[in-house]
Amino acid sequence: MFYRLYTGDDGQSHMDESYEPPEVQDATSIVVRKQEVGYFIDWHPAPRKQYIITLAGNVEIGLGDGTVYTLGPGDMMLAEDLTGQGHTTKAVGSETRVSVALTLD
Repeated sequence: MFYRLYTGDDGQSHMDESYEPPEVQDATSIVVRKQEVGYFIDWHPAPRKQYIITLAGNVEIGLGDGTVYTLGPGDMMLAEDLTGQGHTTKAVGSETRVSVALTLD
């Protein structure tokens, strides 16, 4: 599934579940990450506009309104909540999370 994480007019992060990525888009770098179950990052905006693709394991993305989205293998999220409160990130489940980040211009 494709998601878009963005900052709304209220300064809070929101998730768009109807996002459709473009067929072709340039990326400037790629980063592979491994996060052990329980790895947690408290409130933060995305450091840059990037696609995050989960290859293994699961992650919970927490929003300011209390909503939590769980993304798993094959899910792709465009993170562009570059301002405001941001979101939380937590590796969950029983398997190490492996993800790829594709930095966009």
